[in-house]
Amino acid sequence: MAAQGTCLNHVSRESSDIKRLAQFYIEIFGFEKVEAPRFEFDVIWLKLAPSNFYLHLIERDPSTKLPEGPWSATSAVADPKNLPRGHHVCFSVSNFDSFVQTLKEKGIEVDERTQPDGKTKQVFFFDPDGNGLEVSSGAPAS
Repeated sequence: MAAQGTCLNHVSRESSDIKRLAQFYIEIFGFEKVEAPRFEFDVIWLKLAPSNFYLHLIERDPSTKLPEGPWSATSAVADPKNLPRGHHVCFSVSNFDSFVQTLKEKGIEVDERTQPDGKTKQVFFFDPDGNGLEVSSGAPAS
């Protein structure tokens, strides 16, 4: 039997600079810092109110030798035009046009699209660590 009552709890992002990454998500999306447990490594937990969506930012462990993110991949993926078919997290906003304008004013490179239905606008971009992000207009797809 499949899991019942499933909902998304949080997304984690590993970073060598969790303070910088937290500031980005606070400024761009309006996340708020919330209390986090004390681990043997630094973490910052963010919450997107009024939803119960959390973002956990975790201090990178250099001993794992995992790639730090898309920027450290062997081939460049820094072009947001590659994101629609790549790994990304999507948020929906009700003020899509002004949100995109804010990204541009901050010098963030974006790729704007409209879904084939002609109704849903999308913008793709990267956070400071190179994690792919999408923001769409309106309600999330069901």
